[in-house]
Amino acid sequence: MEREARNERRLSGIGGFPPRSWRRIAVSLMAALLLVSVWTAWPSYGAVPKLDTIRVAIFIDLPKYKLNTATGTFSASGGLEIGVRQPSGVQPLLTAKAGETVRFTLDDYKVRVFESADFSKALAAAKRVKTAGGSPFLTSASKGGLVYQVQEGSYPTAAAAKTAAAKWAGDGTLSSITGKADSTVTGPMHLEAGAYASLEEARAAAAAFGAAGLDAYAARKQSGTAAAVYTVLVGSATDSAGLAAVKTAAAALPEGAALQAADTAASSYLLMLEDYAVTGAPNAPQALYALPASGTKVWIRSTSEGGIKFAERYGRSYRGQFEVSGLNGKLTIVNELPFEQYLYSVVGAEMPASWHAEALKAQAVAARTYALYQGFGFQVAHVVDTVLSQAYGGISAEKPATIKAVDATKGEVAMYGGKLIETVFSSSAGGATAEAQEIWSSAVPYLKTVKSPDEVSEKGLYKWYRVVLPSGVNGYIREDLLASTDEKTPAGSPIMSVKGNGVKVRPIPLVQDAVAPLSQVNSGTRVVVLEKVTQSNEMSWVRGPFTSSELLATIKGKVKTAVQGPIRTLEISKTGPSGRPTEIKANGSVLAVGNPDAFRSAFGGLPSTNFRIDETSRMAIAGAAGTAERTSGSAGFIVQGGEGNAEEIGGSQLYIMNGKGEIRAATKEPSFRFVGNGYGHGVGLSQYGARGLAEAGYDYQYILQYYYKDVTIGKE
Repeated sequence: MEREARNERRLSGIGGFPPRSWRRIAVSLMAALLLVSVWTAWPSYGAVPKLDTIRVAIFIDLPKYKLNTATGTFSASGGLEIGVRQPSGVQPLLTAKAGETVRFTLDDYKVRVFESADFSKALAAAKRVKTAGGSPFLTSASKGGLVYQVQEGSYPTAAAAKTAAAKWAGDGTLSSITGKADSTVTGPMHLEAGAYASLEEARAAAAAFGAAGLDAYAARKQSGTAAAVYTVLVGSATDSAGLAAVKTAAAALPEGAALQAADTAASSYLLMLEDYAVTGAPNAPQALYALPASGTKVWIRSTSEGGIKFAERYGRSYRGQFEVSGLNGKLTIVNELPFEQYLYSVVGAEMPASWHAEALKAQAVAARTYALYQGFGFQVAHVVDTVLSQAYGGISAEKPATIKAVDATKGEVAMYGGKLIETVFSSSAGGATAEAQEIWSSAVPYLKTVKSPDEVSEKGLYKWYRVVLPSGVNGYIREDLLASTDEKTPAGSPIMSVKGNGVKVRPIPLVQDAVAPLSQVNSGTRVVVLEKVTQSNEMSWVRGPFTSSELLATIKGKVKTAVQGPIRTLEISKTGPSGRPTEIKANGSVLAVGNPDAFRSAFGGLPSTNFRIDETSRMAIAGAAGTAERTSGSAGFIVQGGEGNAEEIGGSQLYIMNGKGEIRAATKEPSFRFVGNGYGHGVGLSQYGARGLAEAGYDYQYILQYYYKDVTIGKE
């Protein structure tokens, strides 16, 4: 199976039954389940894997997962201890006072866009860089006086930095601030000036080199198991020729002749800078430490009960410690903490703490098993903090109920054939879970389709009416904004009246602030009702309608063979055991995707894998010569009335009635709506289904064994 695709659990899901049919199925399902004993015995397995601590990558750059940051900013109410992690243990380097903020970046290639003794100009330049999408640093240096240096970015190579430099040189707004149109590239190659007894001495020595026009910075250096010392790193060269030029320029100074190339392979170091980019005040710098892009692992710990606050990840606070290093030329930030405490947060991030305790316990066992199954899956970490692994939000995601659920199931995992299983889960299966094969084209014996009581997500939600306006436009209006009337159309459709002015008509049954309404209507407006549905939610949803050109744009690059010409038809040609589409044809040709799960992204990010397609221009028309199916908007509509007069139908919206008297909205030109159920890929445990089962009286062991077929629950 394709693990990455499986793990994108919160993108979508769907069930294969219409709402009324599902209600009947749900009743039957619950009746059947009540015949089964709530208690399920399970054996103990001494071979269950154990993990004392887990490493969670918060920012990392790998082929299968990329989430980057140029800086890592930390603080703790109890202060921070900063050291270098080595095989022999952590060697202390520095400390930060209670509440003090410290930032880290890589000592790599950067673009120096400005250098000036004028703080206000330097700050304006840094702000412009940030506004234009860059990552600015505003640091100070002594060069015969205090100067401010504006640097941008974190680049793995000189070539990448040169490309960025050209961009900043061409920024007219930046040039108007700096008064120049060139930017230079600085690099990680330095000369070292020896050891100093204190930070003050190192900074004084750096100032002496700076007076000669050289970049020079105090640094904290650690070699082997020896105590850390202060040193000075001179120059910011991008290559050996540049470093030789620095050495020549420094040779005339008293300490210049003794300078040697810094040996980053044998020693770890932190350049000690002061950065004003965040505070914007000349008297309030933050400590900024630059570490080598490889070979150095900075370890950050705190004894603070509130954990360590990490600004770049939504300002969240975390248990445990942090490791900051360089990997593949990018800053890598890993949170290491006790495994069971990690689960406190995962359960809270994946499932509301207000849900039934048995559902939370099921989630705890699933999360524990899933993390153990992944192994060391991200080169320097077991997992990441997003749904590519499972959601992890630090201390803020923990709640007393989630902690209790983890503690109550400590050490328990799901196993099949004596081995850990991959406990994939999604938000809602939409009435029935999917088999692994129909989603990822690979069968897994314990991932089979089962009915799922996911309708619990619809409790308390508004109903919406799909209505036709006097203008002919159709869309959705929420039930509380409409009033019933005694009127009906000649075809028998109910007519309702709008309550209030400025009532918005939505394209789907959901308020979307970022999506413009189709229209607005005022009090008293009469509208014709086409259908009544539940507000789009994890159980049922609507997306669209999409035009041919809109779908072509979303499909582009996501199918192996491009669709030629406009999309005239889009139909599900094959389905899997749970009713989910496994093959879809556009214009009669199969859309070739890696696996059926890819249909979600191909069609613009559908909520789930279970949906049907409403081809709005497809219709069967009964005429004098029999019944013909119309699939494209290319042909015109000519209707002959009882008096024999032929007339072409105008307008883009059509409303047609079938033999049962049901009215459907149609269009002259092809467009496509997706109507579905569920949220996520739909394989394995359904979180809303687990809630439904728990509320029906089932315990977490039964829930797990219901969704993962023939598994046992192992415990140390």
